[in-house]
Amino acid sequence: MSPSKDRAAAELFADLYPGLAGWCRRLVDDDGTAHEIASEAFTRLWAHWSSVTEPRGFVYVTAANLVRDHWRRLDRERKAVRRAGTEAALDGQRRAQAGAESAVPVRMLVQSLPERLRTAVLLYYYADLPVREIALLTKRKEGTIRADLHAAREYLRAGLGERVDHTR
Repeated sequence: MSPSKDRAAAELFADLYPGLAGWCRRLVDDDGTAHEIASEAFTRLWAHWSSVTEPRGFVYVTAANLVRDHWRRLDRERKAVRRAGTEAALDGQRRAQAGAESAVPVRMLVQSLPERLRTAVLLYYYADLPVREIALLTKRKEGTIRADLHAAREYLRAGLGERVDHTR
């Protein structure tokens, strides 16, 4: 990279990294993993620097994909533990300590959304991107994004067993 491109990349990193790492932290609930994901998103941006027209969107979409991969790994690990029979023992121990069955975390419900809905939710509610920008990044119509967000809210409402506030 030329010195001016190096400077632009450094400024972009300084502007976006803290917010991206914080967003990832809320999604994966682990500081180390969040920083790994945010760093990897920027590494991939640098690899495609000359062809990326919207760097902010690129790093957030890349991070969303990396978060999804992380969730999939966690899901595979949980299934392996369950197959081994230790999950039942751990659940019994947790219930005894908590005193009652706890509700399904919102993060798990978001993770269980179909990819199309999950991407819209992550970018709209967690990355705070407007519908127009999500439509551009995903190459879909704004109305489709709105419909996906509505469907996701309905799914989450059913999963939570309660009324979900539609306002932001």
